[in-house]
Amino acid sequence: MKCKYGPHFVPALIALAAIALFAGCDNKKQAHEIKVGAIFDLSGATYEISVPYADGIRRYVDYINEKGGINGRKVKLIDMDYAYLVPRAKVAYEKLIQEKVHVILGWGTGDTEYLRPRIAEDRIPFMSASYSSKLAIMDEAPYNFLIGVTYSDQMQIVLKYILDQWKDPSRKPRVAFIYSDTEFGKSPIPDGRAYAASVGIEVVIEEIVSLDAREAKEQLLRIKQKKADFAILQETTWAASVILKDAKKMKLDTRFIGLNWCADEKLIALAGEASEGFIGAIPFEFTDPAIPGIVKFMEYNRRKGIDIEGYILRNIQGWATAEVMLEGVRRAGDDLSGPGIQRALEGMRNYSTGGITAPVTFTTTDHRGCTQLKLGEVKNGRWQTITGYRSAD
Repeated sequence: MKCKYGPHFVPALIALAAIALFAGCDNKKQAHEIKVGAIFDLSGATYEISVPYADGIRRYVDYINEKGGINGRKVKLIDMDYAYLVPRAKVAYEKLIQEKVHVILGWGTGDTEYLRPRIAEDRIPFMSASYSSKLAIMDEAPYNFLIGVTYSDQMQIVLKYILDQWKDPSRKPRVAFIYSDTEFGKSPIPDGRAYAASVGIEVVIEEIVSLDAREAKEQLLRIKQKKADFAILQETTWAASVILKDAKKMKLDTRFIGLNWCADEKLIALAGEASEGFIGAIPFEFTDPAIPGIVKFMEYNRRKGIDIEGYILRNIQGWATAEVMLEGVRRAGDDLSGPGIQRALEGMRNYSTGGITAPVTFTTTDHRGCTQLKLGEVKNGRWQTITGYRSAD
């Protein structure tokens, strides 16, 4: 019996079968991967801290893949640069949704707050580098998780510290707030005002200094005129260094304290002697190389031949954030749906990052993973911790 399809039909069928087989294998491989989306600022106003943070995330993903991945699955990181622009963050988010990522690691306050309703609607576990208290409102942000202490809690911890250190019984301390005109900068200010008023601290002035400022003399002159004893900075490293250098030139007596994004080793490199005595909120440990989490981090970098001098804190911050999120993925097991990973994270109690942060706990009613931090001070050109863990409560 002759084949009615001709002599080329069988080879064609074999070729089609091979294509289908390889396509099927590729689809199975993709289905087997754990896809982690990431939105970074690699070229915008906060790139100097976002780039090393992003590198920390990339390195933890590589570290976990070296160990066989998670539950036998490799982790695929899909990251995008949004240049600290909210419209670009929206585009990046949409692309990550199309990629069917299991979780997302975000960056800024303005973009994460903007995306908050979509994150809840899409049911994608999302851990940002923003610690805005708005992201901890459970009814509005059921899929947002915070590993860092909220900016509002940081502000309250700093104000409590100021009050604890104050020695003049004749009056309460006078405080200035310095922040950028961004959602990030403004985030803790209302809560800071309210707490200061409740304990009798006078907020004598508030000044705006942009993240890319080249000088802050006018703002500091007004702070000097108001005789502020302390100024609390909600800035990033560059702006903080400009403020400290101008304050030193002007011989201000004001004591400067920064929330976490301006308290790192890069500040010392930029501000030099002007950074001496600067106090910072430290939710992520980087001053003690002997703690287990930092030992693991440093051993990885040495093995890879990576020089992280001057950027240790931000690398560690990204590393620890990826670790906590992926621990939630590990605990979710085979249920890698958004709700499945959400439940796994909400079951996390006193998870240890090896001392990089306070123990991490999430519950069904509170997604603030850490509520405690240490305070550090620049002494003799190096950061030194000056307190144990402190909380806002």
